Amino acid sequence: MFKKDTIAAIATGLTDSGIGIIRISGPEAVMVGDRLFRMSSGKKVLADMPSHLLQYGFVVDGEDDDSSWKEHILDEVMAVVMRAPKSFTGEDTVEIHCHGGLLVLQKVLECTIRNGARLAEPGEFTKRAFLNGKMDLAKAEAVIDLIHSQNEFAHKSAVNQLKGLLSDQVKLLRSEILYELAFIEAALDDPEHISLEGYSEKLTKKVEEIIYRLQKLIDSADNGKLMKEGISTVIVGKPNAGKSSLLNALLGVDRAIVTDIAGTTRDVLEETIRLKGISLNIIDTAGIRNTEDVVEKIGVEKAKKFAGDADLIVYVVDASVHLDESDREIIPLIKDKKAIVLLNKTDLVQKVKEEELEALLQEQGCVETKVIRTSITEHIGLEELEETIKDMFFRGQININHEVVITNLRHKEALMEALESMKMVKRSAEDEMPEDFYSIDLMSAYAALGHIIGEEVDDDLVQEIFSKFCMGK
Repeated sequence: MFKKDTIAAIATGLTDSGIGIIRISGPEAVMVGDRLFRMSSGKKVLADMPSHLLQYGFVVDGEDDDSSWKEHILDEVMAVVMRAPKSFTGEDTVEIHCHGGLLVLQKVLECTIRNGARLAEPGEFTKRAFLNGKMDLAKAEAVIDLIHSQNEFAHKSAVNQLKGLLSDQVKLLRSEILYELAFIEAALDDPEHISLEGYSEKLTKKVEEIIYRLQKLIDSADNGKLMKEGISTVIVGKPNAGKSSLLNALLGVDRAIVTDIAGTTRDVLEETIRLKGISLNIIDTAGIRNTEDVVEKIGVEKAKKFAGDADLIVYVVDASVHLDESDREIIPLIKDKKAIVLLNKTDLVQKVKEEELEALLQEQGCVETKVIRTSITEHIGLEELEETIKDMFFRGQININHEVVITNLRHKEALMEALESMKMVKRSAEDEMPEDFYSIDLMSAYAALGHIIGEEVDDDLVQEIFSKFCMGK
């Protein structure tokens, strides 16, 4: 799996920018870099340069001819050598900081390949960092989470994982499990000097503590998924209730067409917004009503489908129009879902009172659904909507400065596997089973936790994880 050759790739975005970086890593990285880089005097200096020191010069693509090298200059650059093991990959690494034009970067990369490097695979730099022991698998996965983070909480969670908060907890749990395993094995090997009398009670207490800590990590996964991926939010309501106006108000731009004509929105509109640091993946749907219009009917069916899959439904009610059968058709969609009802257009003459709406919701079984009075055009009630969403999903508090939040499904599955094994240990202890039964399940929990940090993974899983990275990372 680990190819001990020299790789290269563009490590920055493929777009015009001030700076673009070519990264070279491997046993011949310095040699390859030295073939490309010249100081303004024409000297080749990378091989003798101190580690981690930027040097000004040029990238040259041509024969090794001191008299004509200036005719083959590709770019004016800065170059740095980072010698093993003090580099990201743990190998000798050279970075060439070019001007950020796509053509320039491509030419320098092609020159690098011609001089002895090969094009890196997606995620290969980070994979080498993992295989060289520079980071464990959980920290490596945090790199891609950090790159893809879309809001401040996803960013903070990825930073915490990159700093090792999750890895440290997993390693601590594994060390405590390993201690119990070692004690049991020692006692079984040397029963004359190490007694197991009363051990099952002592082990049960320890196992209960570990179960509590594992469950706490697993319980954070739902919030973690929402922080990382965003809350899937669907706006529903009758035509002309103010759904598209709500989307535009939350976005701060006129994304959806708003008219007085009912049925203007016939298909779904999807947008992502950041609301108090939370990402909302919002879908504005067609107004739900009985209609003979074929196109509008398809839009209504789509609205119902998206509502069924949503994390949150925002039901917009037009307070200036009496409730009717369409409302009775919509309300069952929000039953047993996290939902917020906006009584909109309250700046107009109200034909729907808050009490009437709440009574209808209760009649349909939506007992805990929050009703907020709004006038979207006047920006009334939007602040309360934001606070309600935050409270509904995160109990009003999102503070993960020193907390571990599980955002990776693979990690959650490994924790659940470890939890089940520890519950088996507890049952065996309570049933006073032989001690070697404890060892089997303790070892299973130990191995499951090892999957998170890469101590117990196969090559195929490692390859799959790193294949999701971008080329230069």
